[in-house]
Amino acid sequence: MMEAYFPILMFVLVGVAVGVLPVAMGFLLGPRKPDAEKLSPYECGFEAFEDARMKFDVRYYLIAILFILFDLEVAFLVPWATIFKDVVATDAIKVFGFVEMLIFVAILTVGYVYAWAKGALEWE
Repeated sequence: MMEAYFPILMFVLVGVAVGVLPVAMGFLLGPRKPDAEKLSPYECGFEAFEDARMKFDVRYYLIAILFILFDLEVAFLVPWATIFKDVVATDAIKVFGFVEMLIFVAILTVGYVYAWAKGALEWE
């Protein structure tokens, strides 16, 4: 019974080794020559001229949230599209499967039109 899980254990061990070993080797074998420039917070050639904790415009977050919202629709549409041939081949769920996706797309369209009407997609 347990020998069936051996390949999974090996897969996990190899995955952990591939992730941990290069980092550990770099830490153990890498050169350590700290100086004032390397220990400074900025290595881009000049000191920071502004506080890193400046406020962002709310529209930036609104665009990010809208992107995530409309990007997640792909997570629902792609699996549905891959099984669409099976859905329409089954008489019991042919209409149901198609109508439920039409409702989903209609709700997304209403959300898109609402965001567009409120000006959430305009960047100044």
